[in-house]
Amino acid sequence: MAIVNYGLFWQREEVNWKPGQGGQFRLLGRNGVNKPGLRVADFREQTGVYILYGNYGVFRVGIVTESRLGIRLRDHHTNYSEHEWDRFSWFGFRAVDWSPDETGVCGLNDTRYLDAEAWIRDIESLLIRAMGPTGQRIENFRYEERWEQVPESDAVYWLNKVRPAGDD
Repeated sequence: MAIVNYGLFWQREEVNWKPGQGGQFRLLGRNGVNKPGLRVADFREQTGVYILYGNYGVFRVGIVTESRLGIRLRDHHTNYSEHEWDRFSWFGFRAVDWSPDETGVCGLNDTRYLDAEAWIRDIESLLIRAMGPTGQRIENFRYEERWEQVPESDAVYWLNKVRPAGDD
């Protein structure tokens, strides 16, 4: 598998875990600032590795193998207080599709695979980014896209920017 995208130190409080009647929570990220390069994606169904952080560093680490990063994070949100973890990073195996849906949000493609040597290099890069050692340079992933969190308070703004023309 290849780490093809990631989000670093997203804020737990910036996810609307319980959006209300009929709504599903989203794990929105953005890549870019303006069209045509701007994309918004929902990472709820991502597979990969995640790390929960609290005031004293790493609180919990997990692997998601069945398209349910969002569910795992929501379970941890429900089971652990904000005093135990308040940030999370994730490293995903499914690339973001370039073709958005009717709301402008991009979906996820199938898992991408690497040879053993490239996979080991990706693991090294993951550890460096997750742990932040000061004496080591950051290694790149073979396929790399960093995604910034779309805070729930800014979701409408970013979704309006990617909404297809004529959907006003």
